[in-house]
Amino acid sequence: MKSLKTLFDNNRRWAERINRETPDFFEQLAQQQNPEYMWIGCSDSRVPTSHIVDLMPGEVFVHRNIANMVIHNDLNCLSVVQYAVEVLKVKHIMVVGHYGCGGIKASMDGQNHGLIDNWLAHLRDIYRFHHVELNKLDEAERFNKLCELNVVEQVANVCNTSILKDAWQRGQDVHVHGWIYSIKNGLLKDLDVTTDIGNWQSNNT
Repeated sequence: MKSLKTLFDNNRRWAERINRETPDFFEQLAQQQNPEYMWIGCSDSRVPTSHIVDLMPGEVFVHRNIANMVIHNDLNCLSVVQYAVEVLKVKHIMVVGHYGCGGIKASMDGQNHGLIDNWLAHLRDIYRFHHVELNKLDEAERFNKLCELNVVEQVANVCNTSILKDAWQRGQDVHVHGWIYSIKNGLLKDLDVTTDIGNWQSNNT
């Protein structure tokens, strides 16, 4: 139980520090959340959303799962995206993968992982779609490239939801971005696959 007590002690010190620095912070936060950003990321504990972009509570709306995937029958993820777009009116949705992703690695090793194989099947589909390109690379490069390709695929999946299509149809200004994070240096990289209402309209006229 010592480790759990440490968490409560850390929480108390954190709350006290915030109250000293910004006395009305929690009072204001309790009134509403009004984030401009939604982050769709991996569950990996080494990829802490708010820390990476140095944002405070209330500034980024977060959904995380194994390998930062957006699957069209995942009602959990889709409900979060819908709330972000239709209620919170976020301006930016960032799909953020990371190099060294355990989910990506597991999808590549050919082993039986039990229940999670149903989830990893989506990653294996991405590998199959890009196998010619990927098989030209050495193992380390192939791993990194699949981490990037997964982000690109998930950006497309977000954009192809009825949620985003409806938002753009009614003129809502929301951008979808694809980023990847390096655990080795703590830096984000933009994969230059941003889609917004302008891109969407040009591709649908």
